Amino acid sequence: MSENATAPADLKVIVFQLMEKEYAIPVSQVRSIEKIQHITRVPKAARFVRGVINLRGVVTPVIDLRSRFDLPEKENSEDTRIIIAGFNDMEVGLVVDAANDVLDIPAEAVEAQPEVVGTVGADYISGVAKLEKRLLVLLNLEAVLN
Repeated sequence: MSENATAPADLKVIVFQLMEKEYAIPVSQVRSIEKIQHITRVPKAARFVRGVINLRGVVTPVIDLRSRFDLPEKENSEDTRIIIAGFNDMEVGLVVDAANDVLDIPAEAVEAQPEVVGTVGADYISGVAKLEKRLLVLLNLEAVLN
């Protein structure tokens, strides 16, 4: 690559777990990470919508990512977190098994999604990042929230 060609930028992501797999969403889409709290159920909501929480005076819908991805349910634990993510003008909480860390992913480590990525529907995935011994599935937040 020539000196003045713009290389794709590295990606800063929040890494979280569902079952034993690691997923990532861009830090730019994450507003905060909260401990699990009381979630008020909403009648007639979609199966994967756990309900709403009152977060600092803002009523925020909460999506159970396990349910969204048709993964087995799991009891909340000390590690369970709600990732408050924002997309366009929408803010939503994502229930995850654990939120591990913040990572910089070099652009060259990101690959387009493979044909088969295990259990999560390919529609929800924007790519896969290989970092040393870790494989991170990059979520397409827009698709998850639709």
